[in-house]
Amino acid sequence: MDIGVFIPIGNNGWLISKSSPQYLPTFELNKAIVQKAEEHGLDFALSMIKLKGFGGETEFWDHCLESFTLMAGLAAVTERIKLYASTPILVLPPAIVARMATTVDSIAPGRFGINIVTGWAPGEYSQMGLWPGDEHFGNRYDRAVEYVTVMKELWRDGVSDFKGEFYEMDDCVLSPRPANGHIDIVAAGQSNTGMRFAAEHADYNFILGSGVNTPLAFSDTTATLVDAARESGRDVGALSLFMVIADETDEAAQAKWRDYHDNADRAALAYMAGESASDTTADDSSTARTIVLPEGAVNFNMGTLVGSYESVARMLDEVAEVDGTKGIMLVFDDFLAGIENFGTRIQPLMKCRRA
Repeated sequence: MDIGVFIPIGNNGWLISKSSPQYLPTFELNKAIVQKAEEHGLDFALSMIKLKGFGGETEFWDHCLESFTLMAGLAAVTERIKLYASTPILVLPPAIVARMATTVDSIAPGRFGINIVTGWAPGEYSQMGLWPGDEHFGNRYDRAVEYVTVMKELWRDGVSDFKGEFYEMDDCVLSPRPANGHIDIVAAGQSNTGMRFAAEHADYNFILGSGVNTPLAFSDTTATLVDAARESGRDVGALSLFMVIADETDEAAQAKWRDYHDNADRAALAYMAGESASDTTADDSSTARTIVLPEGAVNFNMGTLVGSYESVARMLDEVAEVDGTKGIMLVFDDFLAGIENFGTRIQPLMKCRRA
């Protein structure tokens, strides 16, 4: 089972709390995390893209690096680990991103992929005059299909004459191309529409776990992806996302979690909830809905494994057994300590990582 890390490209990682570790994102921090992940045999690292934060007392995600340039830098200082950058499709044209990806692939041949971000938070894009209007909520995956089609044509053939609703290429060229003519595509849709997009056009799709110490709660969502992939006839696997809060004992880890939860940054959470509510067409399984339910989404309501090193290892093995799961992506309350403890205390106990 592949294991990866969702690196902290934004300040304070993925805990919207006043008592969690507080830090700014830097290249040096992310380099240390990814090199430590590589040292412990982790398989991939992915960075998100966020263009406007949530504010609040913690200034949550008000300080963020840019994904492609960060991953290009990390490509030059790593040797084995696979690296994924995120592209905001409303900001970066597909032909430019295809060329950027080829450039990073030349730094780290065969080790680079792209995460497609369709964009559901209007505030990120309206600040730059790039929000196309609320019709984007209904057609963002149509745009994403065209976006990925243009990139794949350029990587495969070195030329694209694609004509669509959102993008038109006129003898658009790309050279050099990726070494094997392919760059892995990751999607992150949780809605039925997002799942269909992933099944038809991506290689992997993120699946959000949910609840605390309920490692199998994501299995129904993964089954939806498996069914969609079966219909498309493509091999598309799930990368399940979990937060790990571990310590020597279950009690010590639970005390950390309660402290983080009880000290949630309510103002930042309120801003996130407002952005999430902008899409009145979103179904209950969409990312926008999932991350703000139930009340107090201090951890984005992602699946969170809280316990001793032994307990977390056992729960991760349960995750690995879910049909359709090809990888697990982890975030930590404290990334440097978390990666070290994962590599030395948790991973050696995992059946799915014995290799």
